Amino acid sequence: MHRKTWYWLFKNVLIGPFLRIWNRPKTAGLDNVPATGGAIAVSNHLSVFDSFYLPLLVTRRITFLAKKEYFTSPGLIGRFQAWFFTVLGQVPVDRNDPDAAQLAIEAATRLVNDGEIVAIYPEGTRSPDGRLYKGKTGAARVAIATGAPLVPVAMFGTRKANPVGSWILRPVTVGMTIGEPIDPVQFLHGEGLPVDPDSYESARALTDECSRRLAAISGQEFVDAYAADVKKSLAAGNGYPPGTEPRHS
Repeated sequence: MHRKTWYWLFKNVLIGPFLRIWNRPKTAGLDNVPATGGAIAVSNHLSVFDSFYLPLLVTRRITFLAKKEYFTSPGLIGRFQAWFFTVLGQVPVDRNDPDAAQLAIEAATRLVNDGEIVAIYPEGTRSPDGRLYKGKTGAARVAIATGAPLVPVAMFGTRKANPVGSWILRPVTVGMTIGEPIDPVQFLHGEGLPVDPDSYESARALTDECSRRLAAISGQEFVDAYAADVKKSLAAGNGYPPGTEPRHS
């Protein structure tokens, strides 16, 4: 069966109807998704199920760049997981490859140039505590290279519906708000920066604009540090790095 057919079946028959009933998703700003042409959806990342609800709630097909581990896990569950992500057209990325970032950018650029919508989590990993962390520049580089718009997407409630470390989905209402697209060329011209995907200054400025938009839409507190670094520090038992500690009311 063709991948597009499987995508339609999962979305409209096999999984989608259950998710719509179980978590009663609410949406706003769906008309901000371009009706045609390539685009990059940039989303906050609270739960594994962000990757289910974003394609469920957006009419157009969404392609994610998924970590390679989803395609290589052992055992029966691992084989099913690999098949599931493959038939949905997700693109594996080996995060341990020293060239992983560049390979991911090249893959996303090809898809966007082919007129598809690619979804990227600028934080690079799920938030360790529900706050919004500093974005990596890959999505911005793809936007600059292709001229395609960046579409900010804020997910709500998915962390409560699916807490970190669990595959059990709780019957909690989730939501998604989509902000106005960011034209990379127009933004960079306004900032007096070159429209050059190899310019770190341009990619950084555009990424930071995405973070500002996401923080405004989601209401999340912004942390000027990479989520992966914070997770590494917490996993090592060193607590939060200085300046990243959560505020206590």
